[in-house]
Amino acid sequence: MKVPMTEYLRIDLETEKWECRVCGHVIAPADGNYKEGLLVHNRDPREIHPPIIDPDRYRFTFSPDPDWVRILEFCCPSCGTQMETEYAIPGHPPLWDMQVDVAALKAQWAKRDQGKLPDAGPAVVPGRLHGH
Repeated sequence: MKVPMTEYLRIDLETEKWECRVCGHVIAPADGNYKEGLLVHNRDPREIHPPIIDPDRYRFTFSPDPDWVRILEFCCPSCGTQMETEYAIPGHPPLWDMQVDVAALKAQWAKRDQGKLPDAGPAVVPGRLHGH
């Protein structure tokens, strides 16, 4: 059984692996951090939050300082779907935001009907033509 965890991530309980919900790519072991199996783009925060005032004239421009913050974009290596975005301290490892007890998840989902999995929207569910 494949259990949806986020809009773009699921866990295959048979293989105990994280998977992309868009393309089915196997990302990483389910008992580990899924981010370790994704591509990472380390963005300059000034690209996302451009300066409001002239950076040549002023030290503080209302734009994040890249010496103090970085923006990490995590994407599926197969289809390129962006799975997560994280604001982090430079040099700090990526956060482990979902630590799953796989055995407990298996026990919980063994009692459920697979046909009643939550709907994820038109971009993820094949054959669905209507919008949200």
